[in-house]
Amino acid sequence: MIEQTVIPPEEVARILALEETHYLDLKGAAIQPAKLTQSISAFANTAGGEIFLGIEEAEILGKKVRTWNGFPDIEAANQHIAAIEAMSPLGSHYRATFLRSPGQHGYVLQLIIFKTKDIICSSDGVPYVRRGAQKQSVKGDDAMRRLRLDKGIVSFEDEAVAADPAIITNSTGVIDFMLNVVPTGEPDTWIAKQNLLVGNKPTVAGILLFADEPQAFLPKRSAIKLYRYKTKNAEGERDTLASDPVTIEGAIYDQVNEAVSRTKQLVEGIKRLGPAGLEDVVYPDETLHEIITNAILHRDYSIPVDIHVRVYDNRIEVESPGRLPGHVTSENILYEQSARNPKIVRLINKFPDPPNKDVGEGLNTAFEAMKKNRLKPPIIEERDHSVIVHIRHASLASPHEVVLGYLENNDEITNMIARDLTGIRSENSMKVVFLALKRRGMIEPVPGKTTGGKAAWRKVREKKPAKLKR
Repeated sequence: MIEQTVIPPEEVARILALEETHYLDLKGAAIQPAKLTQSISAFANTAGGEIFLGIEEAEILGKKVRTWNGFPDIEAANQHIAAIEAMSPLGSHYRATFLRSPGQHGYVLQLIIFKTKDIICSSDGVPYVRRGAQKQSVKGDDAMRRLRLDKGIVSFEDEAVAADPAIITNSTGVIDFMLNVVPTGEPDTWIAKQNLLVGNKPTVAGILLFADEPQAFLPKRSAIKLYRYKTKNAEGERDTLASDPVTIEGAIYDQVNEAVSRTKQLVEGIKRLGPAGLEDVVYPDETLHEIITNAILHRDYSIPVDIHVRVYDNRIEVESPGRLPGHVTSENILYEQSARNPKIVRLINKFPDPPNKDVGEGLNTAFEAMKKNRLKPPIIEERDHSVIVHIRHASLASPHEVVLGYLENNDEITNMIARDLTGIRSENSMKVVFLALKRRGMIEPVPGKTTGGKAAWRKVREKKPAKLKR
């Protein structure tokens, strides 16, 4: 039985004011069940989302107006529920709740759609994907193959490459590997048993793991680009580049260590204003290692774009081509697994001192390392064709604690300094923090510095008793 919930008027107002996005849609209750399944298919095949069914929208005097106009009773939604249930054998692709509110007409059906591992089709047999606030049908062999790659149903790592098999059966990399891991085996026999040859041609996985120069056979999809931007802005620009970008090539086992090492070198020398003055910016080694490893092992190698690692003054960004595979989302990534390149993940774990020592636990290690260092956790952002992990150099302490900590070692603090310390971008938002501390009697304006760009704050000073006049 579907859950029923009574919500207050303010929650109704919030729902009516929602903006349709990549993750949210509002539909009228009169929508045909078949049409509804198209939107559900789009959410399930992309990143999941939410639908409120029973919200009408009309244009009045040139302005869009929404009203709560739900199903007259729960049974009136039976056809819609049946159509949704029929989309998946187990019906585990969604969760439904009927919402009602005093003074509002009928029941609004709230549908939470989960990102699925398998492809979900609408009732007409066509799969859809979500792009912004719209759905798009997936038609044609190329589009279907792209969707299977995005979902992780097929993997580009198994594609055969038109090249001499000797590039992986007689390479320096495979000989070193065999001597250290399978000293009694022969490279060509072992490579064949691991299904790294298809029709006597090396696979993408085989080339990435064992070719001495994978980039010669997989150009624009097997290197790492490393940048250093001297800015804290949201986007780096050419004039903020500290030097020419660095390109890291070679087999993926070597790429991990070199990329981490080079990234650490770029971070060295970056200074950040701290409570005691200028301090070195330091990121946990485990965080850099695990996030870069994750980007290399789980990227979509069918997309001809290199991995990008961008070092800014206040953060590091690691961008990996391809969406999150299967049912994995940015919200559940720490406790759900879906390997896009299972062969690469399994075989690289056989290398001496493998980069993925605790298979499936890499990102958890990265997050835990940031926590131990009193830094905010990374942010995982999924875009249309890539995933970006933002590793911020921002303290776990609240902005209020940061301000008071700075004033323990310094006489005064300005809005600009406080924003630099806390990572808050808005001058007004920072002012709110100052005023909250002032109300608590913890800080006060510095006399003579109360307005303009020179405005400053200090810890509250004890007031000296006034001298008695004689």
